[in-house]
Amino acid sequence: MTFVISGDHVDKLPPTEAEVAIVGRSNVGKSSLVNALSGRRKLAHVSNTPGRTRLLNLFRLDEGGSMMDLPGYGYAAAPKHMRDKWGAMIEGYLLEREGLEMVVVLVDGEIGPTKLDVQMLEWLRSHDLPHTVVATKHDKVKSSKRSKRKQELAEGCQLDVGDVVWVSAHKGVGIDRLRGLILRWLG
Repeated sequence: MTFVISGDHVDKLPPTEAEVAIVGRSNVGKSSLVNALSGRRKLAHVSNTPGRTRLLNLFRLDEGGSMMDLPGYGYAAAPKHMRDKWGAMIEGYLLEREGLEMVVVLVDGEIGPTKLDVQMLEWLRSHDLPHTVVATKHDKVKSSKRSKRKQELAEGCQLDVGDVVWVSAHKGVGIDRLRGLILRWLG
């Protein structure tokens, strides 16, 4: 996987044949997941400060197709005027991008879906956009509580337990499975 370009509007991005987008609230682990999927530690910048991804960041996959890392929604350590633009940028991308095959919605597996996550899922469903929920931070959930957490998270997203893909970018859990799904979505 290689970085291609960043842009603040879908019109400023090169066309792609097939693309997967990654969305989620700030600090859910989008950049860490991009790095884990690529097998490279510093492809996407990882920060402990929410809101460091501020543009549409396009990556080309070696096997073909592309992946888009979108800015996070929710709290971000960025000026209000900048945060206000992100909603329109994300919505414009999701509604206008040709070749968008799947929206991967990251939900923090440790805390479960937030109100903003639920709103995002409802918005995607209302626009008939294909999406999959991926629960991050599998390693942060105690093994004795994982079964219950998986059930609660799925219910909070209005899904069956088997419809949620669990990953840990830090430990590599589920990364190969998700990589395989992405390649399948990209055809």
